[in-house]
Amino acid sequence: MITSIHNISDEELILGFKTDPERSFKFILEKYKESVYFQCRRILILHEDADDATQNTFVKVWNNLSRFKGDSAFRTWLYRIAHNESLSVLKKQKKSLQETGTFDHGGLKATHDLMDSERIEKMLAKAIEALPNQQRMVFHYRYYDDLSFKEISAILGTSQGGLKANYHHAVTKIKKKLGLD
Repeated sequence: MITSIHNISDEELILGFKTDPERSFKFILEKYKESVYFQCRRILILHEDADDATQNTFVKVWNNLSRFKGDSAFRTWLYRIAHNESLSVLKKQKKSLQETGTFDHGGLKATHDLMDSERIEKMLAKAIEALPNQQRMVFHYRYYDDLSFKEISAILGTSQGGLKANYHHAVTKIKKKLGLD
């Protein structure tokens, strides 16, 4: 008997999708829902937006898993979908802002100031938030998710060299904001 969903390999889940798609997908959801949500949340910041992008990601996974070829790791493929879904939400928000001149989420500002955490966490969050989008994403993938530059390259579709430079610049800017330089 399996004691934890994390003991099931991605390969087993993908193979299981061919014979019992609902059961396998349930396991995929259980194994990856939280990490996909936080991938989306890092890009979108607000819970509601990240939740929508997470749901859209798993709808796409359900619709396309039978066509997954295994050219990359399943996790990389999944994170790429989540990344693209998050960017789609951002594009819709930008279009709404351009058309109406306003952008409101129930009166909440999209900043990390809303988080009720310790002072240092707030400072770090602000420093990360101040980074350009690409640097922020690379920093999150590398620092928080411990992804290799090769994996990040597959997710973002950019060169490893460029990612390394983005990560270096992000770390330098964060250190400067925190007064650690």
